[in-house]
Amino acid sequence: MGQKFGIIGSGSWATALTKILTDKKQTVNWWVRNENHIRHIAERRHNPSYLSSVNFDTSLLHMSSDVRTVVRESDIIVIAIPSSFLEQSIGHLEPADWKDKRVVSAVKGLLPQQDILVNYYLQQQFNIPLEHYFAVLGPCHAEEVAAEKLSYLTFSGTDITMASTIASHFTNDYINTIVNHDILGVQYAAVLKNIYAVGAGIAHGLEYGDNFLSVYIANAADEMAEFLRRFGAEHIVVGEHEHEEDPYTHRKTPNYAASVYLGDLLVTCYSPYSRNRTFGNMIGKGYSVKTAQLEMNMVAEGYNAAKCIFNINQSVKAPMTLAETVYRILWEHVNPGLGFKRIEQVLI
Repeated sequence: MGQKFGIIGSGSWATALTKILTDKKQTVNWWVRNENHIRHIAERRHNPSYLSSVNFDTSLLHMSSDVRTVVRESDIIVIAIPSSFLEQSIGHLEPADWKDKRVVSAVKGLLPQQDILVNYYLQQQFNIPLEHYFAVLGPCHAEEVAAEKLSYLTFSGTDITMASTIASHFTNDYINTIVNHDILGVQYAAVLKNIYAVGAGIAHGLEYGDNFLSVYIANAADEMAEFLRRFGAEHIVVGEHEHEEDPYTHRKTPNYAASVYLGDLLVTCYSPYSRNRTFGNMIGKGYSVKTAQLEMNMVAEGYNAAKCIFNINQSVKAPMTLAETVYRILWEHVNPGLGFKRIEQVLI
């Protein structure tokens, strides 16, 4: 009998992941918080609020507004909700609900109340061991998944065999999958790239051009690499690989130039689909944080991430002028123009 998948979340990324699984005729237990949305999807076969162009084979969907039911009925649970809503969504569950489950985090953020990654929260709250935890990350905007444009997803976990098995359920004509074991490094890279993407958006809102933006992103990549190196991430050197390429797939072992590190940073800083870039653009144009959040009606993970990383870096002590400046603009109300004048002086 095959693995039963559950999806927790019904936003754009959760909807895209559900599409990927059901396109391979995989049955999905789907937690959709809003009962009206469940009825709409059942009747009209699309999510009324996100990626409405995606039509589902509803015979493959077992939807419920009870998250405990979805967790109980699934072997592999994919969490695809903003990190700031994680505790209120699943915090009432018990460790017994998660016994022998495998958990895949599609969350690109830290829990803002505690400045910790999802795996630490799950371990503390539900006794889920790290070997039962995986992360799915990489440059993969939900809108392009909906349009079936070729994208790459990296599945990371300490259990490489299980990570490969999970990845195989997501591989199709428009999704290529990659596996690595740098479970902490890939998650911190995903958090950091959101902060830098907010900064890229601010720069755009301030009417800096592409020449400046390319220099900013190059420096952001360098800053991110230094933080990851000090934190103990494994694949930081560009141009060097642990082993020769695989003789059958011709794929090299991952390094910092791989899609889950540098690739995700690039697309999040450049793409018009990037909600963090969009959020930053509004800040650069003079919107307040609150107004920008209300206008977007979606969560930009880089906002909370900026504060979390600022706090974490008090002990890591990596040089992070770019990320720190984004933090001060968002949280300490530093004028964006003045903040970027500071950034101008440190770019190399």
